[in-house]
Amino acid sequence: MNHSPDYHWRELPGGPRLAVASLPGSQCSAVSIHIPAGSRDEGGHPSGIAHFLEHMCFKGTDRHDARALSLRVEGAGGQINACTSEDQTVYDARGDAELLPLLCETLADMVWRSVLPEREIGLERDVIGEEITMIRENPADHIGDMLSAAMWPGHPLGTPISGTLDSIGLVDRAALVMFRDAHHFRSDVVIAVAGPHPPDEVAEMFGELAPECGGAALQHEVFSRDGASPPRRLREERETDQLQLALGWRTPGRQSDERHALRLLSLMLGETASSRLFLDMREDRGLCYQIASDVTLFDEVGAFEIHAGLDPGGREEALDCVFKHLQDLAANGPDEAELLRAKRLAITQGKLAFETTASHAVWAGESLLDFGHIPTVHEWRSRIDQVSGNCIKKLCESLFINTPYAIAEIDSA
Repeated sequence: MNHSPDYHWRELPGGPRLAVASLPGSQCSAVSIHIPAGSRDEGGHPSGIAHFLEHMCFKGTDRHDARALSLRVEGAGGQINACTSEDQTVYDARGDAELLPLLCETLADMVWRSVLPEREIGLERDVIGEEITMIRENPADHIGDMLSAAMWPGHPLGTPISGTLDSIGLVDRAALVMFRDAHHFRSDVVIAVAGPHPPDEVAEMFGELAPECGGAALQHEVFSRDGASPPRRLREERETDQLQLALGWRTPGRQSDERHALRLLSLMLGETASSRLFLDMREDRGLCYQIASDVTLFDEVGAFEIHAGLDPGGREEALDCVFKHLQDLAANGPDEAELLRAKRLAITQGKLAFETTASHAVWAGESLLDFGHIPTVHEWRSRIDQVSGNCIKKLCESLFINTPYAIAEIDSA
């Protein structure tokens, strides 16, 4: 594969934007359609409708029923999938390079010409209900929804992406059509394609497949720190032998230059076997099997999160350990070797990710959707390299010192 792809983007005549990652050496193609709406965009609709619509787009179009949609792709050796997050829904397909016309046609059919059959809505409501129950009954999964509720009380970012059993009961075909028509035909929709294909060839293909997408680029409810409810502390009691503990701090969003420092901070604290919390809490103290940190970024705000599964008796020692490292980074910053190791890990993880054609499509699509342009991999690596220890120190001071934070816990009574 050519590991230095050429990225191009343009507006198609009908309105959507097209991003193309040209990979002359690739034997595979990947396509993704990025809808700039997710669970935070559900105002006026039942919670979980964005995720419900994602499921329903697989239930048939005016040309292919649900079974035919999956068989025509998988029967040719391809794959098709979708996912919903807080601020976007992505439909993607991948396969052999020669399958590109089939992949593009199938995704376009699903995204823009799904019939949303009435008879399937009740069945899919049951399926999604089982998904919600599965998440709810697994403490390690449910703690994520609890932390979101604690981080963003009273705001759409705090609602579960899948909704609740009560809210999905309110979803009907009229609501699905309304949500689909409002968001799938927006002018800021992005189509992304990666593979050994010239951009003009891809543009001509989607020029025939994409509909008019001249709808307004709708604005979601912005999270404003001014007047926002402070983070909360939530605790749930259930029969369990393990304490699930999650902490969260509000951060700048993806438009901030600090996003690169946040990525390195997470690597240093809890993402790897050489991170501070893993070595201290698991290896030295034996407090936990699982300890992790993560960063979630939206346009205007984000979250830095730490999750752990603990013996309940180790709760206070674990919290002391976490805050000891946060305060040390805020006071002293990372040492040079620690920062260099985090940079090497970030860059190597990026290299490994870019070994797949699909990752280039996602990179191109999400970059265009989030930033309005597609940075090269070299540009991204340069930004990582520019993060200094003092940047990390100042970031930790602003995030962790005398600032409110969220706690979510699942424990036995």
